[in-house]
Amino acid sequence: MLRTQEYFLNFGPQHPSTHGVFQIILTLDGERIVKAEPVCGYLHRGIEKLAESRTYTQVIPYTDRMDYLAAMLQNLGYVQAVEKMMGIEVPERAEYLRVISGELSRLTSHVLATGVYALDIGGFTGFLLCFREREKMMDLLEELTGSRMTLSYARIGGVADDAPEGWLDKLDKLMDEMPGYIEEYNGLITGNEIFQARTKFVGQLKPETAVNYSLSGPVLRASGVNYDLRKAKPYGIYDRFDFEVPLGENGDCFDRFYCRVLEMEQSVKIIKQAIEQIKEVDGPVMAKVPKVLKPPKGEVYHEIETSKGIIGYYVVSDGSNKPYRVHVRRPSFINLGYLDEMLKGYLIADVVAILGSIDIVLGEVDC
Repeated sequence: MLRTQEYFLNFGPQHPSTHGVFQIILTLDGERIVKAEPVCGYLHRGIEKLAESRTYTQVIPYTDRMDYLAAMLQNLGYVQAVEKMMGIEVPERAEYLRVISGELSRLTSHVLATGVYALDIGGFTGFLLCFREREKMMDLLEELTGSRMTLSYARIGGVADDAPEGWLDKLDKLMDEMPGYIEEYNGLITGNEIFQARTKFVGQLKPETAVNYSLSGPVLRASGVNYDLRKAKPYGIYDRFDFEVPLGENGDCFDRFYCRVLEMEQSVKIIKQAIEQIKEVDGPVMAKVPKVLKPPKGEVYHEIETSKGIIGYYVVSDGSNKPYRVHVRRPSFINLGYLDEMLKGYLIADVVAILGSIDIVLGEVDC
């Protein structure tokens, strides 16, 4: 029997497939992975600690830095937690604008994840194709919020401002075109024989394991677990929309990728319904809230479904105008918990496919 000596390989923190500054220390036997140790913290900025010295409103811009690819959803989770603590009722029109902007943000995140994953696997054309639509979405988000990446739109009690004149019509037109674009992605990436060979039956994750590790989002649903907070515990006005929860069968890299593609179709469906329903809703987009927010003493936990999974905000109030404590349940960080087991036994070449299929964002991991 041929005996080999195990050795270590640093994957990252500069490797392009880590999508930021994230390191995995691989223990290898030849090209086969024996152990994988994730090393986080290279992008740590102390957001939770910073929140303790900011007013409740000043915390909002820090939340969108955690997942700069789906910033609207980060804002939404935090402001809804504070609203729950203070018993604030959000105007109906603001609720619709939150859903529209949030789902558009989810779309931009999934489109980017689709293109970048193709790039990780070696398909440069798919990457460029996805950016074509993402730029159109980012143009709309910039018009709505005034910013292009770290978007800050949700406010405690509503949203910053109503949609500009003609904005909803432009969005509606883009949503009419999106199914055709998604079909292009499927033709170029999803149906590609090489892409399928690199992703099918690689990094498989059993449903019970996914649940035991508290995984969420497309990573959980790709294993066949039907759990999406928008359906299981509807928040805001999500109970007014008709949409499906895409599920995978094998819990492999391909299913995790394809769940996001199918979720893009559902986000388009939700946005189309919201645009149609908001036409009948007039009124303010901001509730009457005090200029200086001082929630009563107590604590609250609120969670929503983001593009990466479930993000939860735990906020403690001591009765002052600043949070006593803010803690964030970050899906990207928790979804990394099973990475060692998922990589074990596979080859070095599979690391890129498996890590990319989890779709982590480092701002969330290291907040």
